[in-house]
Amino acid sequence: MATRSDAVQVDVRLDRTSPVPLYHQLAQAIEAAIEEGRLQPGDRLENELSLTERLGLARPTARQAIQELVRKGMLVRRRGLGTQVVRPAIHRDTRLTSLYRDLAADGREPSTRLLSHERTTAAAAGIDLGDVLAPDSELHLLRRLRWADGEPLAIMTNYVPARFALDDVALAGRSLYDLLREQGAQLAIAHQTIGARLADTEEAALLEQACPLACVTAELIVYDDAGAFVEVGRHLYRSDRYTVQTSLVV
Repeated sequence: MATRSDAVQVDVRLDRTSPVPLYHQLAQAIEAAIEEGRLQPGDRLENELSLTERLGLARPTARQAIQELVRKGMLVRRRGLGTQVVRPAIHRDTRLTSLYRDLAADGREPSTRLLSHERTTAAAAGIDLGDVLAPDSELHLLRRLRWADGEPLAIMTNYVPARFALDDVALAGRSLYDLLREQGAQLAIAHQTIGARLADTEEAALLEQACPLACVTAELIVYDDAGAFVEVGRHLYRSDRYTVQTSLVV
């Protein structure tokens, strides 16, 4: 993440006659600067002391404004670096869609690095789907690094039946689900389990982050419209850049 050498001051105009709390006015001004591009990802915000002296605010007011934007995922506090602007997190709902397409639809630029492509069996992969998939069934084992706007976001491990033809060049440049659909797969239903864990040293290096690194995990088992197995996905996402959204009905 690129960082300007000096802290960036934001032009803030506070209305002390407004019923809107000062901390919220400050948060709105900083948020507007981020959305309009006056503050870029990696930029360092001036510290609380400088901010309060310049604007005539109490330090708790500035701290509350900054914390509001930290909660929204727009700022992050880093030891030794101060408060920095971060790229907006990737928010995905629970529909069965590809990350590649979701990024593109959100105006991001997805890219993929194919880490490995080999053959394995369901038993060797620890996949037990009962009668749906025999233990000796041959599978493609794919491991890919997915980027968004030039920043590593996810390590994706996929197990796909060997009946599908998967070309390495296509895997590095296109959505896996698009490739499967082109070969007749009618994706119909998926069972997903969301979890969390720390990345190991190799995973953190691929994601260009320091350890310890908290990550979101997702395991998907995908079936077609006839109930046949299509894919198992075991994915690891940076928790500071990725969230999962669900809707609950009462």
